[in-house]
Amino acid sequence: MELSARRQPPTVRLRRLAAELRGLRTAAGLTREEVNEQTGINPATLYRIETARVRPQRRTLMAMLDKYGVTDEDRRSELIALSRQAAQLGWLQAYESELPELYTTYISFEAEARSVRNYESLFVPGLLQTENYAHAVIRGVLPLATDLDVQARVDARMQRQESLRKTEPLRVWAILDEAVLHRQTGGAEVMAEQLEALARAADQPHVTLQVIPFTAGAHAGMPGSFVVMDFPDPADPALVYVDSMAGDLFLEREADVRRYATTFEHLRATALDPTNSIKLIKQRAAMIGQEGGTG
Repeated sequence: MELSARRQPPTVRLRRLAAELRGLRTAAGLTREEVNEQTGINPATLYRIETARVRPQRRTLMAMLDKYGVTDEDRRSELIALSRQAAQLGWLQAYESELPELYTTYISFEAEARSVRNYESLFVPGLLQTENYAHAVIRGVLPLATDLDVQARVDARMQRQESLRKTEPLRVWAILDEAVLHRQTGGAEVMAEQLEALARAADQPHVTLQVIPFTAGAHAGMPGSFVVMDFPDPADPALVYVDSMAGDLFLEREADVRRYATTFEHLRATALDPTNSIKLIKQRAAMIGQEGGTG
């Protein structure tokens, strides 16, 4: 038996389905090899299903549920529905060939999140970037990328921001190091525009912005940026995303999530309050505007 042929980024529901199926197999006392021998489902396929890398075809899922002794109709219907709902974002399919796999994974999770807590030490958070700033950031970070690759990433970043305009918008709490405000990404005009957009974004009730001033000295966020995502359903545990030169990481162990959530609380306490943060952002925007006008 084979799985759905199309590789897709793991969504929150696919992640939950994978956990449910792992738990059912373990409770049945079966190894993947034994499931293979008794159902014909390839062990590699089972591994990919159980690690949320693919969504099982309906017949594969039914064979698994039969083998694991899931006879309760309500329970079977719940898992079948979970599999059906696990498809990725429709708009994201257009970017699959242009975007890295881990980035599409991040976008899929973000789109289903209830809230994100984002600390950034070098960039304005992607959800709050202007198009000009996003273009300058991506071009600077990826100097070897083609113009088409850069534009695909910019377009995807702008599309992500639709989550802030939904009927029930994504709640964003972003904390920035003051260095973000001083690095003139794209030049004075682009940076002034970006900072003014940040200040406007903070007027929305679902967006909270704080800045850690240089005067705070050393702080808990200096090792690097991260995002903590929370989801609407209690059955979906929080997830941490860390982006670094060594690669992108998704952390879901309770201890890891707790560590980053605690770090975020320390950063909240270190940062200026939202009112004074916006005041600092506006001051910096005005200063850059003046510098650009006299340059």
